[in-house]
Amino acid sequence: MTYNQYLKERLKDSRFKKLSQEYDERYQVARAIIKARFKKGWSQRDLAKKAKTTQAVISRVENMTVNSRVKLIQKIAEALGLVLEINFRPQAS
Repeated sequence: MTYNQYLKERLKDSRFKKLSQEYDERYQVARAIIKARFKKGWSQRDLAKKAKTTQAVISRVENMTVNSRVKLIQKIAEALGLVLEINFRPQAS
């Protein structure tokens, strides 16, 4: 399964779609994590092991059911070999 196939399937879920629209920040974090995880060919369990957390935590982050702390997102990014970068931009009018 590719990332785009995964995303297309998830967006069929009305709850996921609503959350993705209402919580764009969570969506962007989840999207980046899922995309990086798929690129490495890792399961949620693989990522959890590398990030020293549980598969359930990774699942909640990817499903946007929690508002994750920056520390957790940084830990996940490091496990993926990435650097967490936070940017500010003007709000849309």
